[in-house]
Amino acid sequence: MLLDRMPWLRDYRALVAVAAPIAGIQLAQVALTTTDLAMLGSLNVAAIAAGGMAITLYNQFRTMCVGTVTAVGNLVATAAGRGEADPGGDSAEEIRRVVRSAFLVATIVAALGAAVLIAFSYALGWFGQDPHILRLARPAMIALAPGLAPMLWLNVLRQFAVGMRRPGSLLGVTLASIAVNAVLDGMFLYGWFGSPVLGLAGIGVATSLVQLVNFGAYLWIVRSDDQLAPLLSVQGWRADAATVKKIFRLGVPISLTYGSEAGITSVATLLMGAFGPAALAAQNVVNQLAYIVYQLNIGLSQGSSILVSRAVGRDDRGAAAGVARRALALSAVLMGLIGVVYLLVPQAVLGLFLGREDSPEVSSLAATLLLLAILHQFTKGTQNISVGLLRGLGNTKAGFRKSLIGYWAIGTPAMLLFAFGFSWQAPGVWLGLCTGFGATAVLLLHRFRTDLTTTTPALA
Repeated sequence: MLLDRMPWLRDYRALVAVAAPIAGIQLAQVALTTTDLAMLGSLNVAAIAAGGMAITLYNQFRTMCVGTVTAVGNLVATAAGRGEADPGGDSAEEIRRVVRSAFLVATIVAALGAAVLIAFSYALGWFGQDPHILRLARPAMIALAPGLAPMLWLNVLRQFAVGMRRPGSLLGVTLASIAVNAVLDGMFLYGWFGSPVLGLAGIGVATSLVQLVNFGAYLWIVRSDDQLAPLLSVQGWRADAATVKKIFRLGVPISLTYGSEAGITSVATLLMGAFGPAALAAQNVVNQLAYIVYQLNIGLSQGSSILVSRAVGRDDRGAAAGVARRALALSAVLMGLIGVVYLLVPQAVLGLFLGREDSPEVSSLAATLLLLAILHQFTKGTQNISVGLLRGLGNTKAGFRKSLIGYWAIGTPAMLLFAFGFSWQAPGVWLGLCTGFGATAVLLLHRFRTDLTTTTPALA
């Protein structure tokens, strides 16, 4: 057997077993907005620019909301680790208490997030964007807002299952959701099957409906699992106040970290608007491609975070360090392979979103940004995995503090300098993004090594 000759492969297999389903669920989420953008590509540059802006900003709010429940997986994993060390303990009830409290947190956060997203759709005019683009983008943002609730409930289920190292497979659900979303997009954008044409609002309606279907499908999967079903409690109204506070205490810094990360991308999108619709369209296309690939790193980040928390529950710091090395190595290999594809067949990659009738200016600029996306994927992926490793130790505040330095004290000035000071315009924006993500990654990795060797993990 290969595993007998190379036992170290078992450790990688354990990481992949947790990370791959997480990446699959992430891709299911991103597939919805990716399908939306692809369908918009058949309209015109204004539709791509407006729809892409709506999707980018929605993704920022979605990401921040998800951050508030991300630590649920770590809490579940730590409780499960204690249960392994002390089988006579009460870890099962602790897990149920965490899950039901997380559902209450998710519902509250979704309501607040939807309200803020809708309000923000009216405030975009303050940022100097084209009025016509804003008129197109606003209905899409409003229609996307209700989908935050089922999306967050799905993430609570995901964190619960991943914390138990039984995330299950969502491949079938993923493929079905892509198909259903594409059909709904066609119905509401083009009037397929006699449906009303809703314009860009149609992509929001379609995505929100599919979010609800995805939640129902995953709930059925979890309830069908003999080991997970007895530990599942969706009764948020029976939440434990102390546990709710703990989830918020850990989750708010994660949300702010995710928001900071998504925020610098949103700033880049707004800066692109200053260079015209063609630059904004190219930005939206390449950013969506990078966002798809990024989900692989999110899977590795959350998978490694769960395994680190499990090791903390067993008081095994050596195992935690090993998880970190394997996660970073796998990320480097995957990003390198994808970068080769970008180099060899860039037009085929961009052709997923751009047609032959699209502006040559958009296609040419997108090809340039795709090259910078290679560096972007390495730097952004490394910093995200580093955030997850720190979260595995229970340190959710350091990620936010380091991101403030890396994104806003280094990355944002770099974007402005390269884009406007050096007159590199759109490529300068992306080079500044890479600078901010790279600086953040270095700061976070240093903090993880320090915490692992000198402090007591907060989840222990």
